[in-house]
Amino acid sequence: MKIIINNSSMQPIYEQIVAQFKAAIMKGELKEEAMLPSVRSLAKELKVSALTVKKSYDTLEEEGFVITVHGKGSFVTCASQELMMEEKRKEVEAGLEEAIRKGRSLGMSDEEITDVFMIVLED
Repeated sequence: MKIIINNSSMQPIYEQIVAQFKAAIMKGELKEEAMLPSVRSLAKELKVSALTVKKSYDTLEEEGFVITVHGKGSFVTCASQELMMEEKRKEVEAGLEEAIRKGRSLGMSDEEITDVFMIVLED
């Protein structure tokens, strides 16, 4: 798996790393029990601080996507389907919120936005 860092992004580097690992796990590109690169090797490859990668791995562990075994590495957990669905829901919610904001900024009423949503949903 290739992690790509955008240094000009407003998103912190550790969040970019987390997002790309989560996406790979949710798409099935990284399977259960797959080993993540070591903190040092990924930091060297990305040319970032090892602390940045460590923060990414810690975040992934806190969110239930990986488990770290001291002295052995970090591995993809058997994340529950519920956790995966929740992540997908969050992504869809964010897109819908953006569309609603855009509609309102263009002067559309909630009823008009709902009508457009229903038309799109039928396609």
